[in-house]
Amino acid sequence: MEILVTGFDPFDGEPINPAWEAVKRLDGKVIDRQHPVHALMIPTVRYEALSAIKRGIERFDPQLMIAVGQAGGRMAITPERVAINCDDFRIPDNGGNQPEDEPVVSDGPSAYFATLPIKNIVNALHQNGIPAKVSNTAGTFVCNHLMYGVCHYA
Repeated sequence: MEILVTGFDPFDGEPINPAWEAVKRLDGKVIDRQHPVHALMIPTVRYEALSAIKRGIERFDPQLMIAVGQAGGRMAITPERVAINCDDFRIPDNGGNQPEDEPVVSDGPSAYFATLPIKNIVNALHQNGIPAKVSNTAGTFVCNHLMYGVCHYA
């Protein structure tokens, strides 16, 4: 089983993105001696993010994929429950895009729910002393755009 883990490049003028800094350390690891992990940096740019992850999916053909993002001010790992079909960026992305109330996919459904067992993930993190809680929204920035777009692609 191939595993793909992604993280975004730095955005909003920040010199690094802690999500990518964590994810890139997983590249090349093998879990249980049989599950190779591939790390992929995703551009924080509307549509380019989806194109990059689709190329990664085609290249690695993963059976499991986890996209990791950064939410400034959160003091815990927060697996996302749902992504909505709405791009509404409060700040420009790295390509200067700042859509307002635009769909991610023009004819797509209103939302997609995560397929990972997010409550089990949160409980396992707690059991290991790691702060975590469920996030009920992926927001409306590129993280949501990517989650929604990947779910639609799948």
